Amino acid sequence: MLAGILNKKYSRPTWEECSLTATPADQSDDLILVQRIAARGEDALRELYGVYGQRLYAYALRITEVPAIAEDVVQDTLIVVWQSVCRFRGEGRLLAWLLGIVHHTAMKALRHSPQLITDAIETTLATDDPTPEEKLQSQEQIQWVRQGMKSLSPDHRAVLELIFYQGLSLSEAATVCDCPLGTIKSRLNYARKHLRGILNRQEEAK
Repeated sequence: MLAGILNKKYSRPTWEECSLTATPADQSDDLILVQRIAARGEDALRELYGVYGQRLYAYALRITEVPAIAEDVVQDTLIVVWQSVCRFRGEGRLLAWLLGIVHHTAMKALRHSPQLITDAIETTLATDDPTPEEKLQSQEQIQWVRQGMKSLSPDHRAVLELIFYQGLSLSEAATVCDCPLGTIKSRLNYARKHLRGILNRQEEAK
């Protein structure tokens, strides 16, 4: 039934494709889309795939770090949406609900797959203080940050992706990750301090 919808292969998303500058869908349009899917409209599921597919893939890839697994996660997510769309009550953003399904599916996939860590980092982690990326002045420093990202757990990378790249609030990220708000704040602070510590040690070593 869904084979024609799930045959798209994504490339690794760029910052421009997945950053906070992405235009969010209107919530009223999302509700109409959900209603059409609930009425078993495959064209509506295709439309949802077109609107959110790249962002869902970006999040799945951030967690799994394996393109093939990320693609499977997106496909499994769409199947769950097709089967359980009536569970979405419109109390929050559709994107957050979709990312919650991706999160659960990706974490499950990690438990059954070798954990591979990224060797690349996107730019700009927003914070009130100077960010690690703002301190970067050489390719050597970029390499240090990359090494820092390699040592972050999937849970910490997930929080960074949800808040800085997908544009979710802290409370939305907590819902997606199915954990307390305090845990999200703790993971975010840890990731920031970890990357800053990497750069500070690099500067001291010079």
